[in-house]
Amino acid sequence: MQPQGITQEITLPDGRVITIETGKLAKQADGSVVVRMGNTMLLATVVGAQDAREGVDFLPLSVDYQEKFASAGKIPGGFLKREGRLSDYEILVSRLVDRAIRPLFPDDYHADIQVNIQLISSDAEVVPDALAALAASAALSISDLPFQGPIAEVRVIKDAEGQYHINPTQAAIDEAVLDLMVAADQDNILMVEGEMKEVSEAEMLEAMKLGHDAIKILCEGQKALAEAAGATEKRTYDHETNDDELKERMHTELYDKCYEVAGKQIANKNERKEQFKAIKETFVESFSEEEREELDESLVGRYFGKIQKKACRDVVLKTRKRIDGRELDEVRPIWTEVDYLPTAHGSAVFTRGETQSLTTVTLGTKLDEQLIDRATMSGTSKFILHYNFPGFSTGEVKPNRGPGRREVGHGNLALRALKQVLPSEDENPYTIRVVSDILESNGSSSMATVCAGSLALMDAGIKTSGAVSGIAMGLISDPETGDFAVLSDILGDEDALGDMDFKVTGTANGLTACQMDIKVDGMPYEVLEQALEQAKRGREHIMGEMNKTIDQPREDYKPNAPRSVKVKIDKDMIGALIGPGGKVVQEIQKETGSTIVIEEQDNIGLVSVFAVSAEDMNGALARIKAIVALPEEGETYEGKVKTITNFGAFVEFMAGRDGLLHISEWDWMRINSMDDVIKVGETVKVKLIEIDKATGKYRLSRKALLPRPPREEGDDRGEREDRGERGDRGGRRDGGNRGGRGGRR
Repeated sequence: MQPQGITQEITLPDGRVITIETGKLAKQADGSVVVRMGNTMLLATVVGAQDAREGVDFLPLSVDYQEKFASAGKIPGGFLKREGRLSDYEILVSRLVDRAIRPLFPDDYHADIQVNIQLISSDAEVVPDALAALAASAALSISDLPFQGPIAEVRVIKDAEGQYHINPTQAAIDEAVLDLMVAADQDNILMVEGEMKEVSEAEMLEAMKLGHDAIKILCEGQKALAEAAGATEKRTYDHETNDDELKERMHTELYDKCYEVAGKQIANKNERKEQFKAIKETFVESFSEEEREELDESLVGRYFGKIQKKACRDVVLKTRKRIDGRELDEVRPIWTEVDYLPTAHGSAVFTRGETQSLTTVTLGTKLDEQLIDRATMSGTSKFILHYNFPGFSTGEVKPNRGPGRREVGHGNLALRALKQVLPSEDENPYTIRVVSDILESNGSSSMATVCAGSLALMDAGIKTSGAVSGIAMGLISDPETGDFAVLSDILGDEDALGDMDFKVTGTANGLTACQMDIKVDGMPYEVLEQALEQAKRGREHIMGEMNKTIDQPREDYKPNAPRSVKVKIDKDMIGALIGPGGKVVQEIQKETGSTIVIEEQDNIGLVSVFAVSAEDMNGALARIKAIVALPEEGETYEGKVKTITNFGAFVEFMAGRDGLLHISEWDWMRINSMDDVIKVGETVKVKLIEIDKATGKYRLSRKALLPRPPREEGDDRGEREDRGERGDRGGRRDGGNRGGRGGRR
């Protein structure tokens, strides 16, 4: 018997309907739902282990979003023809969901949780990524896991006319000036991420507020679904052992010592770390050997971490100074350098405090474009940004096994920040790859990537519309007193002990990207406004330091960078330029060392030529123009003899174009045979004297380029030759069309 399931409908303010169904699919999971909007359907399942693994003192939550190709009626590419490892896009969506739901589990819950979200039906008019967090939250809400939701996520865009829209179509997203993903629960914003085309801080805040209003409706719908499903009981758990006596003793003995170290405001993170470590070790050594054998050092580590965190937070709130000695809005010292790598097409070093990025720019051709093969989208990308975070950047031993999710996420944030200032595709013929290698890290490495990337693009000669700088903002707050401190350019330690990580990028004209994670309840919009205003001042300071090194793109590309020229040709000439089996274009590339890309756009042939030297570029262009140029009567050409007949020779005067050089057009003097004057393969300068409009055949003359011999008195040869030439003209035309018989007449 088919199960009926339970369905909850949610109506958005614009009248569109989202349905959430449970009880029909994947019933052995702890929670499962199908979220549908239009014909887009997402299946979300959640399973949680009953007990925590031994030694685990964190939340082992994994979130995987995957698009099934069958959802869009497609078969995956590649040899295996099946869905494989998650694409970067799927990882980015997974991170959006993870960052939204992770803060809503209790701090003492340490059992494994796995959330799977699958796109099982795709609608071109409904973008699925904005529904993924809703699906995950709904599955968690009807489970017995101790999830303190519900939450939801929506996309908010602002169009060119200034109107805001919730969960718009892909076509509308592509034209938007602001594209923001907002996650929240009923009361508080939890996560924000997006990109903008140099908008103001006020516009971003307005989008956040509109998004939160829509999220409240989605949260009410989930509560109704959970109630209808009878999901009111949450599982009991005991994942932590505690020793209240030890906890109290440590706080009494160690808080003041930690406060003292934090109050020293030590700039060097390793020195600060060693002093905190010494406090902990001294405490452990105060126990006798017998006591130490029974001491649970994992508890000591956990309690000490909390004491250290509270001491550092209290120092900031009480002294209004940071743990490294800076003012709340002070940015760490900056130094920058461009053209650091002599063979790279563009390079820059950006160092802020103990965070450093070495970034390169490489210019490629259309052949280097990144292929995109997703269930919901296929195409190419001309702008690629990769972020690498090796272990040595933090003094750690870590195997290099490819980018992790964090690296994918940080790289995407920097890409969104920088792509807003790139020239249009018409103005930029290159595929651009930016690579940021983090060489040192103590907070804000993604923002260092943005700054270094902007410098490297200018160094490469890419005509960006302006410099882009980025800054990471933090927050320390006391919910009991209401006191708070907004921190500019946060350290790694400040990120860990703070209540917010708010990354903001932009130009002198406005914001280009942002990413915000909030770790506490009740973040007033007034605090966000202050953070944005403080971030603006910080961005302007950083940009001023960057401009001291380079403040506008170089006039020309580096000597070793490829030059590019675009040539438009008649679409009917594409075949002639490519040649049979690509022979012609391959020959040009081989002989000139160039790269040639040919495509048809809007009924026009578009030829992109890439070459390192001007000589190679000019050689390739000359060959191309010779092939695609149209013959003109009266023009002179250098031709090669292809064949010789008894009535003349056929000469290739342009690539792929042969014309008849009749025997009578060789010289003013009569010759008996073409074999007597020229051989196959030799070159000859000729003039195109006629194009037969009926047949399209070409008549060439060498004689027309030679001076006419003077007539001798009483010599009527010139007159006879004139008559002969006029008489032969029709014959030569016939000869060109009928094997030369008329030419012999």
